[in-house]
Amino acid sequence: MGKDYNVDISFETREKMKKNLVYIGIFSIVMIFAGLTSAYIVSMGGAFWVKFPFPSSFYFSTASIVLSSVTYILAINATKKDEIKKTRVFMILTLLLGIAFSLFQFNGYKQLYSKGAFLVSPITVVDGRYGDYYEVKQNGHFVEVDGNNYLLQGKRMTASEMQKLQNYFRNFEKITTSRDSDPVFNNLDSDIILYYKNEPLQLIDGHFVKPDGTRLLTVDLQRLQMLSWNIRDGRGDFFHKGEYGKDFKLYFKGKELQYKDRSLYYQGKKLNVPLQNKLSQSRDNATSYLYVITGLHLLHILVTLLYLLRMVFVSFSDDFNENKKLSIKLGGIFWHFLGLLWLYLLLFLLFIH
Repeated sequence: MGKDYNVDISFETREKMKKNLVYIGIFSIVMIFAGLTSAYIVSMGGAFWVKFPFPSSFYFSTASIVLSSVTYILAINATKKDEIKKTRVFMILTLLLGIAFSLFQFNGYKQLYSKGAFLVSPITVVDGRYGDYYEVKQNGHFVEVDGNNYLLQGKRMTASEMQKLQNYFRNFEKITTSRDSDPVFNNLDSDIILYYKNEPLQLIDGHFVKPDGTRLLTVDLQRLQMLSWNIRDGRGDFFHKGEYGKDFKLYFKGKELQYKDRSLYYQGKKLNVPLQNKLSQSRDNATSYLYVITGLHLLHILVTLLYLLRMVFVSFSDDFNENKKLSIKLGGIFWHFLGLLWLYLLLFLLFIH
């Protein structure tokens, strides 16, 4: 006959087992982020790389998670002293600071997006680049581009002048071309003249006509549409908004590229054709890594916030026993780890990115 063995696992043993599970989870996460940060460094090797200032919200989120670790420590200390009311207060504060961290992170992504730092995008504008096929005269003067600035008579266009240009090109944002339809444009601003390959276009019966009497081809209209998108979004030569050298910079093999007269220079020489082709086909991997690395960390924060919410409810339970105290303690270990992980990621991205 078989024997029944009733194993009475002590509290200390259960604590050790649960701690080991937490440490295994932490180790797994460390390996994931070690792989991502290593891949980041390797990818920089022979690629074009964009560098730009961190959004200010990321620094506010850092302050939030640091403070949350402090309040969690105070909550654990109160738990050890059986000061349940203080435990509840500090756990609620920790939860609120964790939520604040998440909100600041989302606002940081909003700031990145508003500056043209997208999850997936090219580095430079290739399709619909102003001046490649189309130019315009506004109020009798040619509009020029320097970086992402649109110029009129050598000066950056005023807000009203830029708005006028954008209103004109808004007519081309939703061009549809097919065999059965030919877009018609009416009531265009007469103060703006559209040029195609250095030749002025005439508007006859709602259609753009070249000096030789032919209409724009479908591919020409598609280029016009892409140009309208770039003007709408304030893009000139780059997808990142702002002034080159101030708001963002480009690097190649660790060396900063110089921008002059709508051309990029590497080590004092204009980019040769192979490098120009490589740049035009390059994606903004720097920003993609930034989103993936910080986004994955934020995902862990959001999941852990659910655990913190549960711990807040636990602290309000009538039977606040040793097992529940242990749950709060183990949660603290993981929460402090996420805080330290964020500090590492922030410093890594600041020095590398």
